[in-house]
Amino acid sequence: MRPMFGRPRRSPYALMGYAIAVVFLALDQITKHIMLRVVDLDTVRQIQVLDPWFNFTMVWNRGVSFGLFQAGSWWQIGILIAVSLAVSALLAVWMMQAERRLQAISFGMIIGGAIGNVIDRFAYGAVADFLDFSGLYFPYVFNVADAAISVGVAFLVLDLFLSGDRRRSF
Repeated sequence: MRPMFGRPRRSPYALMGYAIAVVFLALDQITKHIMLRVVDLDTVRQIQVLDPWFNFTMVWNRGVSFGLFQAGSWWQIGILIAVSLAVSALLAVWMMQAERRLQAISFGMIIGGAIGNVIDRFAYGAVADFLDFSGLYFPYVFNVADAAISVGVAFLVLDLFLSGDRRRSF
């Protein structure tokens, strides 16, 4: 809630949300480092883990989520980076006024995931995806950042339902 005069009060959940963003950003970058530098998945291309249900499969995603809107040129990649950073900045500002714990968790997951994928776009011009559950009829290969964004959005929708106005109009 905002005070009538002066600066808005900082949410008690903001620090937790920012910490969650850092945790998911770190998890994403650590797993990508392991897959690209230690395992060298870019050369190996696929490692069977629990075949056919789960494998590590290297895919370079040049588009947005699930490979939609593939970007081919640097200006298109720049637009994707700019949009991701703008959304992250907006969510970081909203986090300062998060009224509920689940809301802050959601914002943190989305911010951490978005920044993790931005780092890939800067470093490689594409996002490194490697988690492959196609044996479970999920046709997309993704990474920790993608999972954080998807779960964060789902939590945000859940938060909206759980915190909705419970008054009835007759």
